[in-house]
Amino acid sequence: MITTLHIKNIGIIDDLELNLNNDLNVLTGETGAGKTLIIDSLNIIAGGRFSKEMIRKGEEYSYVELCLYLPNNEMSIDENIIVSREIYSNGRNLCKINGRMVTVSELKFFMNNIVDIHGQHDNQSLLDKEVHIKYLDDFAGEKIQILKKEYTEIYEEYLKLKQELKKNYGDDKEKQRKLDLLKYQYNEINEMKLEIGEDDKLEKERKTILNQEKIVSNLNEADSQIDEIVLESISNAIRNFENIEELNEDFKEILNDLKSSYYDIQEISRDISKVKVDTYFDEEQRKEMEERLDFIYSLKRKYGNTIGEILLYKDQIEEEINTIENLEEYINELKENKENLEKNMYDVCKKMNEIRKSKSIELSKKINLELKDLEMKNAMFSVNIVFNKEKEFSKNGLDNIEFLICTNVGEKSKSLSKIASGGEMSRIMLSIKTVLADIDEVPILIFDEIDTGISGIAANRVGEKLKKLSKNHQVLIVTHLASIAAKGKYNYYIYKETEKMETKTKVKLLLEEEVLEEIARISTGNITELAIEHAKELRNCS
Repeated sequence: MITTLHIKNIGIIDDLELNLNNDLNVLTGETGAGKTLIIDSLNIIAGGRFSKEMIRKGEEYSYVELCLYLPNNEMSIDENIIVSREIYSNGRNLCKINGRMVTVSELKFFMNNIVDIHGQHDNQSLLDKEVHIKYLDDFAGEKIQILKKEYTEIYEEYLKLKQELKKNYGDDKEKQRKLDLLKYQYNEINEMKLEIGEDDKLEKERKTILNQEKIVSNLNEADSQIDEIVLESISNAIRNFENIEELNEDFKEILNDLKSSYYDIQEISRDISKVKVDTYFDEEQRKEMEERLDFIYSLKRKYGNTIGEILLYKDQIEEEINTIENLEEYINELKENKENLEKNMYDVCKKMNEIRKSKSIELSKKINLELKDLEMKNAMFSVNIVFNKEKEFSKNGLDNIEFLICTNVGEKSKSLSKIASGGEMSRIMLSIKTVLADIDEVPILIFDEIDTGISGIAANRVGEKLKKLSKNHQVLIVTHLASIAAKGKYNYYIYKETEKMETKTKVKLLLEEEVLEEIARISTGNITELAIEHAKELRNCS
């Protein structure tokens, strides 16, 4: 059961804490007070969708927390579980179960086994035949679930096989064009004899060669400058000073310095020539490396970002080439496998059909009894099951299932979509929920305005039905009807107050005297002595 519901920053709810009890919990209040926001909050904590427009104005996030008491659960030793969901305006979700971070999907899966929320929109879900088969299978129990699991595994394999058969290579010319293209791609990759990591290795070698090229180029330039300019210039200067050395002792000294410099630079030139010989640069090797890298980059542009991806693509097209070249044999093999899967699925579908037909009779009887209790005495609910003999398999098998209803004597049964009355739809849904609740282990049932379109005796019977459900489940209901509110074990009043120019939702657990006043208010709109007496009468009848 839910012991505490804590809501922050949702709509006009600022910070609300609602302490709930077992049995039947009834929420009433004036329109716009925030009752629907409480149901919305329960949907959010159950893993439902959330719109950022729901965040309270001026706030950055919304927060919902449930304290649950679940005896014999597997999540907590002390039988208490805390579930929370925090949602920010940027869409970020923070979900936790007993402090452990979980995804929204994990939260939804966990809460599906704990809370069943029936909102106003759920009446419309009865118009969907997919929902009909779900309800019937839920009622049918474990046997059908085991068969459905077996069927689903075969069906998923069957769908993959059908998709494979749909692959169309066109006529012989188209098939040959496809084959030629694949072979060209295969040969283009295969001829390169690629090795993983080869491109990185070549890039490193390429950088080394480019450095050698730069070194050799600069050595040649330096050597040329020394031989052709520096040594020649010094040699000319020596000859000039040799012509005048006898004229001045200073000229002789300068001549000696020039000759010494000439010999030093000549030695440097020999050193450069030696380094040039030791520095090897192979232009042909560089060209070959550049061409190979260009080919590899070309393959990357066409077949994959890495050599690993290119080789994987080569394996894939090799497999496709083999498939096309052996297409007839391959297709015959697929067809044979398909026939075997269809036979297996058909056998499972027949078993499911037998269980569904048997359980549909039982379900119809139980729902009809519930409808009579809800003042639909002439209504006849039935389940129409049509077995698809053409073997057009669907995810649920070969059964086309639809709920039918006849609401008046002498009329034919028709689909639920033909029912105009919202009150009848509400009662049919409550009947289904009541029947399923007998076998359903979900401990918490929540109803949002299931009293739509009903009044009088029917409303009283709906209240009785909800009270009956609360014997084995915690039931939470939002209602506008006095006869239903009177059935509450715990009655809560939802109202709004304005504080410092802000409207906030408040909640109050009513004392017995206050319960009578609230029932009186719902009945007549005014709390008069006569209305209070009527409220007492409704309360006593409950």
